[in-house]
Amino acid sequence: MKIVRSGRRRLGRGLTEEDIAVWAEVARSVKRRPGVAAPLEPPSAPPRAAAPAALAPPPPARPRAGPPPLAPIERKLMRDLARGRGAIDARLDLHGFTQAEAHEALRDFLIGAQARGDRLAIVVTGKGRASSWMDEPGVLRRLAPHWLRAPELRAIVLGFEEAARHHGGAGALYVRLRRAR
Repeated sequence: MKIVRSGRRRLGRGLTEEDIAVWAEVARSVKRRPGVAAPLEPPSAPPRAAAPAALAPPPPARPRAGPPPLAPIERKLMRDLARGRGAIDARLDLHGFTQAEAHEALRDFLIGAQARGDRLAIVVTGKGRASSWMDEPGVLRRLAPHWLRAPELRAIVLGFEEAARHHGGAGALYVRLRRAR
């Protein structure tokens, strides 16, 4: 038996009318085992206009409103920075700042760095002093990641990671900046 394919109108799960016809021909040529019922003829697909709403494709998803998501810094760039080969475009040291001053300085610094076209900045928060009654890191070290995740900076910050040891380690953050629009 020679099968010649011509028009390929898809039905159901990707079968064409010809595929269904060929399968029906093969099914008729097979000798059935005793006690097994004959297979039902495949139903023909209803016309597209009469398709029920449940089978209709879902509407395209709308883009989410709100700040763009953060992304981790690429592994290759992190490796180059750890080896001292990556280029850091801008640097901000927050030592000696109060919490309010540091937040404002960080925001202004990142806005200016993005406007200059910088792609990678380092923000030094310091490790802070662990008080005797509490072993938590310093206030700026704790708050800087929250500030960088805030919706007001998402249009600027692409992602951030803890810096390599020679750049300050846990007391500094690499900040990847988005391109200015």
